[in-house]
Amino acid sequence: MNIVQDESRRDRKKLQRRALLIEIARRYIASKGLISLRVRDVAEAAGCSIGSVYNEFGDFDGLILTVNRETVQALTARLKAIPAGDPLRQLHGLADAYLGFATEHANLLRALFEHRMEDDRPFPDDILAMVMDAFALMHAPLVRLLPDRDPDDVALLSRMMFSAVHGIISLGLEERMVAVPPEMLRERLAEFVDTHLAGLGVSRSA
Repeated sequence: MNIVQDESRRDRKKLQRRALLIEIARRYIASKGLISLRVRDVAEAAGCSIGSVYNEFGDFDGLILTVNRETVQALTARLKAIPAGDPLRQLHGLADAYLGFATEHANLLRALFEHRMEDDRPFPDDILAMVMDAFALMHAPLVRLLPDRDPDDVALLSRMMFSAVHGIISLGLEERMVAVPPEMLRERLAEFVDTHLAGLGVSRSA
């Protein structure tokens, strides 16, 4: 085996180990929540040292952030799949898709919003931008429904609307504090969207 082949083999093993570490961390978070995640457990499950985890991701935050990036990418892909033909249907579809994702991946979504960086370091700008891009998907249909509204106002309204949808879903799925019974979430969420739009002067038949 020559030097080039040896380096290529090491690179492949490194990529495979990185993917394995991410998958193990994702499974821990998905099944038991972020609070259950321990670097020692991840290293042991992957058959490597704790130092190898740190070498790969810089620190434990780096591993969690990598999982969170994958979560927001998957969420955004789910939301972008909603048809954009009818703006009212799109808004309802976005809310319903968010509920579906949150129901299926509750702990991963919580980890995205609940993770706090060690030593009070700032949260990475790229993840903040990714989350804002996901929330901004409500902007385009609102622009179509509110053509005469100030653009800056519509941008703020879209973020507020998605924040409200997120809050309703998060509390509805929270086992310790059920604001809305889970079996009623889909219906109540649709009612919220209609009521919110009605307050903005948009009728259900728009």
